[in-house]
Order: sequence, then structure tokens, then C-alpha cells
Amino acid sequence: MYTVSSALLIIDMLNDFVREGAPLSVPKTKDVIPFIKAEIQKARTEGIPVIYICDSHEPDDSEFFRFGWPPHAIKGTEGAKVISELAPFQQDHIIYKKTYSGFYNTQLDELLKRLKIKKLIITGCVTHICILFTASDAVLRGYEVEIPENCVAGLDEEDHRAALRIMKNVLGITVR
Repeated sequence: MYTVSSALLIIDMLNDFVREGAPLSVPKTKDVIPFIKAEIQKARTEGIPVIYICDSHEPDDSEFFRFGWPPHAIKGTEGAKVISELAPFQQDHIIYKKTYSGFYNTQLDELLKRLKIKKLIITGCVTHICILFTASDAVLRGYEVEIPENCVAGLDEEDHRAALRIMKNVLGITVR
């Protein structure tokens, strides 16, 4: 449920996560696209800020070596762009991140404070990685968080479900 002090976050709905054969393809992201699109339309209709949180890496980013991920979302490449179905509008905000949390070493918290945001509706991928860590950081900073379950996708069902349970039962997040 949106309120005047809400913002909608779209996390990592990038070509390198969504497109078949992409370096970090998350097959379930295709299922959540129409639901995220509906949330975006609702937010825009209600005048709620839409904020895209996007992986953006250098070609030699240490994340690839430290965590074993294949190179993905390389700054300036097609793979780093938001999928066309959910493309940002001019009035939307884009925050670039280099790791799991949308808050870590980014301007997200400052933007939310400037916009007087109290509640975040978080969508995108990957449920047990970037969604979980962004949601956790949001809760620890005092934001109310809501996760529309049909708007998040994981790499596998077990980890996806575990992340939703942790967010609900440990972090007190509303999972709807």
C-alpha cells in the first residue's frame, strides 16, 4: 500500500540478469516483469518516486573474484541497462551500486531523506542477495519496508523462500 512518503525501488532488473543466456541470468525474473510493471504504473499514477538500483561494475571489479560471479553489468554495456519493459522515465531516479546493498557506498539514503521517504516497496532480483541486503540495510536505517512477493525473483526457490522468511520473521518486513 502506497503512502505519500513511499518510494518504489526496482533492483537489478538489468539485461545481464533478465535476458536468456546473460552472464547472471535469473530465469524467474521473466515471471515478475508484469507485476513490477504494474507497481511502477501505480507508483507513477500516485506520484510516488520510482528509484532504480542498478549494479554497475568495472571490468576488473573485485566482486567477480571475491564472490566468484561472472563479469556482469559492466558500466556502459548493454548488459548494465535496465530491461526495456521497465525502462526508467526521465523523472525517475537511478542509483548505481557496486555490491549487494543499494545503500552501501551510494547516494540512496541521501536521496530518500531529501524526498522525505519513510517507506520502501522493494522489487527486483535477486531475492536472497541484493533484495535481502538492501532490505536489511533499509530496516537498520529506520525505513518501513514492504516486499510484494510476486515482484521478486531468486536464483533458486529454496534460497528465495528462505530470504522471504528472514525478511518477514527477523527483520519485520511486510511480505505481501
